Amino acid sequence: MDNPSYVTLTRLSGLAREMQVIAHNIANTSTTGYRREGLVFSEFVVGGQGQDTSLSMALGNTRHTFQTQGELTQTNGDFDLAIEGDGFFQLETPQGMRLTRAGMFTPNEAGELVNMDGHFLLDAGGAPIFVPPDARSIVMAGDGTFSADGQPFAQVGLVQPVDPVTVTRAAGTLFAVDGDVEPVLQPRLRQGFVEGSNVDPMTEMARMIDVQRAYEQGQRLLEREDDRIKNVIQTLGR
Repeated sequence: MDNPSYVTLTRLSGLAREMQVIAHNIANTSTTGYRREGLVFSEFVVGGQGQDTSLSMALGNTRHTFQTQGELTQTNGDFDLAIEGDGFFQLETPQGMRLTRAGMFTPNEAGELVNMDGHFLLDAGGAPIFVPPDARSIVMAGDGTFSADGQPFAQVGLVQPVDPVTVTRAAGTLFAVDGDVEPVLQPRLRQGFVEGSNVDPMTEMARMIDVQRAYEQGQRLLEREDDRIKNVIQTLGR
């Protein structure tokens, strides 16, 4: 395969991955706590034989997660929690600790707060939060301190990774951290609210159109290159 075809194919491969990422973002526009993803392209430039010639090849293999704040929606649920600003909830899962911004929780049969998948919400000390079963009212302060009938019993633990690069998407709205986390010094939480997806559908649609056009340009370039090679072969064969 000649260089122009190889370079174009690598570009098309990256654009196809970016289209998948955009489609995934659009599909999760209404998912609580979802974080928008993007693709990071790396460009390799190699100098040619002439002074002004070079070969450039772009690869799109790395995903980037945008941690911008999503819109808050009021639900009035006692255990619907939303984070304002930095930080993640800590969840205990069979695969280890996971982070999330999806704040829809409910007490399980044992009284422990869990998310929709049954993963335990952890407090500031890293232990599951137990809700007193006979409490008549549950109130959470802005720093995440839960009180039952006026008596504090737990504080939601908010953490953030020391190095944001170590955060990777594990599944859905869960993130894994390959490094240390630290507590958020001034946590800000709201009870009775959930944070929505940070995906802007209009932005994603505009990106999808741009990617589609770039892909079509690459396809036309390949077709012209294929025609050029055929013409050369026919000319030499006469």
